[in-house]
Amino acid sequence: MVLLISAIILNFTKAKYRTAADVPIVSGTINYSAADLNIVAITVDGKSVDTIPEGYYELTDESYCTIDGELDDSIKLFYDREMQKLTVTPFTTKGTKCYLDFIKGDPAKETLDKLDLVVTEGTLNFNNTSCSSGCEEQTVGLYEETTSKGTTYYFRGDVENNYLEFAGFYWRIIRINEDGSIRIIFSGEKSVVDQVGKERVLANGYNDSSTNYMQIQTSKYNSSFGRSENVGFRYFQGQQRPNDTNSGIVSTIKGVLDSWYNINLQTYDSMIINTSGFCNDREVANGFSWSSQPSGTIYYRAYERVKDNKIPSFDCSNINDLYTTKIGLITADEVAYAGGKYSTNNYSYYLFTGNEYWTISPFDFLNGVAFVFNVSLNGILNYSDVSNTSGVRPVINISSSITVTGSGTINDPYVVQ
Repeated sequence: MVLLISAIILNFTKAKYRTAADVPIVSGTINYSAADLNIVAITVDGKSVDTIPEGYYELTDESYCTIDGELDDSIKLFYDREMQKLTVTPFTTKGTKCYLDFIKGDPAKETLDKLDLVVTEGTLNFNNTSCSSGCEEQTVGLYEETTSKGTTYYFRGDVENNYLEFAGFYWRIIRINEDGSIRIIFSGEKSVVDQVGKERVLANGYNDSSTNYMQIQTSKYNSSFGRSENVGFRYFQGQQRPNDTNSGIVSTIKGVLDSWYNINLQTYDSMIINTSGFCNDREVANGFSWSSQPSGTIYYRAYERVKDNKIPSFDCSNINDLYTTKIGLITADEVAYAGGKYSTNNYSYYLFTGNEYWTISPFDFLNGVAFVFNVSLNGILNYSDVSNTSGVRPVINISSSITVTGSGTINDPYVVQ
């Protein structure tokens, strides 16, 4: 039977060359053989390989397809690096052979250029708070960091060019993720902030006896607190972490975030990605062993990195702690990169709001109580019993494919189109 189709999407994420495979298409699947379509060769950065590469790679113009040995310029190849899928169009004949050439891409740099941002040079000391005046270190701007996933760019200090408007809310950009997506933290409902005054709320933080406009509400991190697993975004009793981050008991704060997302952001779901994830790092610090109800204290890895060693990281210690959901919280490490510091005031960096709010990073388990990092009233990177009440500031990741206008300042914020 001759199959005529306009396009096929080939998912080769981890597959080697195969003589037969199921290929997803627009309606149903077909089975193809080497006689129908053959990926003859794949090169990555000039080297021959036998798989399509995982990660942030781009298909170059050196890629092409032939039919019966003859080059066919009408066949177009497109590679979606976020989904790691290859599209061949049109595909209307058997005997098609394709040659794929990939190079390592820098999607974060592409987003950087889209936002017209410039990287700040300089050496940073994360043992210091950071802002333009009155802090231990005057390192303010956009900085570059290399992670296990690639390059990321993050804001530090009391920056004035990371304001963003999206879905009827104001946000502050935390960083450009390695995949080019934009990681942002909630900073207020647009209609309310505009009425109260941008300078009053966004620039300085605003708190009175009844309202903090820069968070969606207050909440316990978790109603249960007597086991070490209660630091989990999701968790099972008696387990350090679920094997599947989509399973387990939902923490109180995750329930709050999911409900708010469904009410306020579901309409914009296509612009928000889940691949960057949120790291609920439950690895224990060196020298400690995990137990559900230990007789002594357990310190977690973020405690070791941020409090003791002052060496934050954007990497997640264990992949099973990376929640690939569309809404989460900031990590303690991201607060440290931004200019916050454990047990030290900072009233000036862009994460200061004048109220305390949760991070997603476990702190320790002490005297029968689970603790998680938070940001305190004075901008301190601090910690709190999970059953205490603190502010909730949602964090989401906006797709790199969006169109943005504006310059990122308080009076001309980036606006997602």
